[in-house]
Amino acid sequence: MTSRSVNYYGYTKESYLECSALIRLTNRKHITILTTWFILINLFYLVFSWLNLFGVNQERIPFYASSLFTGIVFEVWLLVFPRSVEKHIYLAVFASISMLLAYGILCSIAEPYMPATMFLILLVLTSLSFIGSLFIMIAFAIAGVAAFLATSYLYKTFSIAYYDTYNAVIVITLSIALHYTFQRTRVSQFILYQRDLQIQKELEIKSSFDALTSLLNRGRFFSMSEEILRMRNNEYIALCLLDLDGFKQINDNLGHQMGDKVIQVVGKTIISGLDLDSDQRMNISAWDLKVQRSIAGRLGGDEFITLIRGKSSRTEVIELLQKILDSLNAQHFDGDRGIHASFGVTELSSQDFDIDNAYKRADEALYESKRAGKNQIHFSSDVLLGGD
Repeated sequence: MTSRSVNYYGYTKESYLECSALIRLTNRKHITILTTWFILINLFYLVFSWLNLFGVNQERIPFYASSLFTGIVFEVWLLVFPRSVEKHIYLAVFASISMLLAYGILCSIAEPYMPATMFLILLVLTSLSFIGSLFIMIAFAIAGVAAFLATSYLYKTFSIAYYDTYNAVIVITLSIALHYTFQRTRVSQFILYQRDLQIQKELEIKSSFDALTSLLNRGRFFSMSEEILRMRNNEYIALCLLDLDGFKQINDNLGHQMGDKVIQVVGKTIISGLDLDSDQRMNISAWDLKVQRSIAGRLGGDEFITLIRGKSSRTEVIELLQKILDSLNAQHFDGDRGIHASFGVTELSSQDFDIDNAYKRADEALYESKRAGKNQIHFSSDVLLGGD
């Protein structure tokens, strides 16, 4: 095991950094828990000192009151500004560790005739709570122990300071071992969780997209379309079916490999024409369907479907589809032959809640486009524009 892997609890730096979001979240939660505990402890001690209970006298009131105030201020930052804490998480971690260990040292100084206990408890507690890099956490623990022992020899008798030294050596050794063991287990859990998420994402992509064109598959397209229809609010939407002209001849004369290339070109042309993000498939679970963004799918074979959004009129839809048709016609794969396609389009009214009904109208318009000569755009009422 290399020193680099030891520093990241037995894993590579790359694997560790992949879990950085989970590490930040875990550290923030633990900081909040420890700070809440710190506030409650000081609150109890403040009450005990005020009432002279359990050997805690009133001379300690300023110490517990100031510690309580510090904890409350820190907790306000944690709860009111969580994004700031996430952004500066390591600063927050080190501030929390410093606050707790300093508190332990001050408790030790306040009881010069007794071996320290609070500092050692807090040292173990912080080692189990926070994930950093091993070497940094060790350096921080050593610095805390060094400050603790320096004050112990300064304010306590040699025999008690010597006893503190013995306890500190044992506890810091235990703390480092526990820190490595516990955080290695946590990082392992984070890595497994990330891998599960990646597998789920890959499965979702496979079940949502057509492998050949990267367009939505039939099932996912229709489910998204239904959701869009349910949430739209007076939004202009058009549904378009696209079917290639003479595709069977392409397969028969040029082979299925060339046919697949044609299908891929059509998919890319649709993605480009609708200005779709080619990488959006990687984040399909985060798609916001309220945003007026078009979606496109492949129904199978040489049939494609699009739900056009973000336009305000039939004229704008015609212009968009004409650009796609012109782009297809300009593609050359067999000499000077371009890709010809027929379009069937229907506009969705405010009463259209069933995508299947709109699909039937678009399919009828597509049939009319084929019958009228192919390679043209046809709305569900009449022919509007032809291609070359």
